[in-house]
Amino acid sequence: MDNSDKIILHLCAKDGSDSEFYKANDYRVILIGIKEDVRKLKPMKNVYGIIANPPCTDLSGSGARWWAGKGDQALLNALAVVDACCRQILFSNPKFWVIENPVGRLSTYLGKPRFTYQPYEYGDTYSKRTCLWGEFNMPVKTPVIPTEKDKIWKMAPSPERANLRSICSAKFAQAFFKANQ
Repeated sequence: MDNSDKIILHLCAKDGSDSEFYKANDYRVILIGIKEDVRKLKPMKNVYGIIANPPCTDLSGSGARWWAGKGDQALLNALAVVDACCRQILFSNPKFWVIENPVGRLSTYLGKPRFTYQPYEYGDTYSKRTCLWGEFNMPVKTPVIPTEKDKIWKMAPSPERANLRSICSAKFAQAFFKANQ
């Protein structure tokens, strides 16, 4: 099947792990990297699907102990990125869309997530409770026992720690692709 005319817009992408199965199946994946300012992105038409991964640094519950010290501006900047993703979704009117973020403050602003999952519910061996908001088909679960349950939480400090923690579960990404192609 030729999917090359189907555009997947991946917003706030660090490595493209959420959209890799679309790319591997000949969808035209446009990565708007984390270093690019999604707030400046002009509305796009003819978008088949949108995957948005707003940076979780100032939204994730795992960083709650630092929220007060960062002040309100960090939260406002994070919400401005979420807002830009929402505007792109509104103007693009894709067949499916998803905003992904760990459990944290985003529920206060977007409401209850449509779906939450753990990677071990899709065949990966670790835990990382993740929230999804949007309009998409629910992926089919293939649960396993989590043998590396706290792998993400206990990750050693390093310059790449935030990037490594943000990588999407490969088996969830594959299940999401199968449900939303």
